[in-house]
Amino acid sequence: MTALKQNCWEFRQCGREPGGLKADEFGVCPVTLDSATDGLLGGKNRGRVCWAVRGTLCAGLPQSTFAQKRRFCMTCDFFKKVKQEQGLRSTCHA
Repeated sequence: MTALKQNCWEFRQCGREPGGLKADEFGVCPVTLDSATDGLLGGKNRGRVCWAVRGTLCAGLPQSTFAQKRRFCMTCDFFKKVKQEQGLRSTCHA
């Protein structure tokens, strides 16, 4: 049996998931709503690619594209955890 992998809002406990404690105040995190692509952002993997979605929080600030927030993502504990779980190299290309 495969262990259930956490979404970014579960890992960070930010409260911005739909129905979350801070969703009314700060808005629902865009990664929970993004359905632009199938696969990575859809279904069971939704919320595990926060770095690829505009408007997510990085270093406590809303950010834009991955290219613009890359330096924050490269040091993010959640980013590192997902890459390790997926068996990906520690480097990433924008």
